[in-house]
Amino acid sequence: MRLVILEDYDQASEWAAKYICNRIIQFKPTQGRYFTLGLPTGNTPLGCYKKLIEYHKNGDLSFKYVKTFNMDEYVGLPRNHPESYHSYMWNNFFKHIDIDPNNAHILDGNAPDLQVECDAFEKKIEEAGGIDLFVGGIGPDGHIAFNEPGSSLSSRTRLKTLAMDTILANAKYFDGDLSKVPTMALTVGVGTVMDAREVRTYLVLVACMFSRLVCVVIGIEGKKTSVLQVMILITGAHKAFALYKAIEEGVNHMWTVSAFQQHPRTIFVCDEDATLELRVKTVKYFKGLMHVHNKLVDPLYSMKEN
Repeated sequence: MRLVILEDYDQASEWAAKYICNRIIQFKPTQGRYFTLGLPTGNTPLGCYKKLIEYHKNGDLSFKYVKTFNMDEYVGLPRNHPESYHSYMWNNFFKHIDIDPNNAHILDGNAPDLQVECDAFEKKIEEAGGIDLFVGGIGPDGHIAFNEPGSSLSSRTRLKTLAMDTILANAKYFDGDLSKVPTMALTVGVGTVMDAREVRTYLVLVACMFSRLVCVVIGIEGKKTSVLQVMILITGAHKAFALYKAIEEGVNHMWTVSAFQQHPRTIFVCDEDATLELRVKTVKYFKGLMHVHNKLVDPLYSMKEN
């Protein structure tokens, strides 16, 4: 697990954008080999999206061979509603880059059968080969996507009833009118984000036949820890206690972000304000590793060089 501490929101956003950019370029995506990216909504990733758009417009980054999967969507809100996550993604990111709309996957909160929609979303992720980099943000109570306190840490994409705290927090986006705030949403599960890809492995059987040792190799489908990456963006003093729970305490389903302690490649990217609840020695330890962390984003790669 890495904790990357930057001075402020802008620096944290830029670091995250540089990391995404470098990961995509180093992957060298092609028509037959797409890079798959999981994406969040909310206020936190806006700065990161702005920098990615800048890299694209400068000719340094292309999303032509990138597939995206968003984390959640409200149920019952029209797709063209200004507060739907479809609108959020297209207005703040997708319409400014060269991604193929068919490769931008967002859950449909108006699907006739919501369970079928959730199952199909999981299937699409599987067919894409898993998520190469899942970017997430968290709420002050440590929830990721709409996996609120008490959610199963092995949960999959599903229909979720929103907690009253979430509804109250979201009311500001709906003119303060609680009656306009959706009470249900579709969300990827903690297990969806944590999951490893399905890959082909081989089982070797050793048998004794006519007193001779014979080795038989049989190809089967199985799970292997083919490591994907999770990057969690956490900024602001109001999320400091959630970062403390994610980093310094144990795994707890009441703080679903804490599950990522168990992911083999998690990066928490935060600003100084978000570290206010951490122990001094914790902050000092991770700041001492910044020279290592910064090698992930410096130099910043460019597709112009390929």
